[in-house]
Amino acid sequence: MSQSDILEGLAAILEEVAGVDPADVTADKTFIDDLDVDSLSMVEVVVAAEEKFDVKIPDEDVKSLKTVGDAVSYIQRAGVAA
Repeated sequence: MSQSDILEGLAAILEEVAGVDPADVTADKTFIDDLDVDSLSMVEVVVAAEEKFDVKIPDEDVKSLKTVGDAVSYIQRAGVAA
């Protein structure tokens, strides 16, 4: 799966879960500061991403996903490993 496919998928998830405009979702945006995703919404985003991309993101790894780009890279690596 390409980075742009993952980015589009995350944008759709963020719109659904947190009401974030998909046009605002770029790799350099941080979930908390730039996109206003709170910790509860972040859990929902992670669960939706796990289902959509068929990956597992352990809680300890979620803490390291600060930007959308971090999440895209993580999902891409996890998908290759699966």
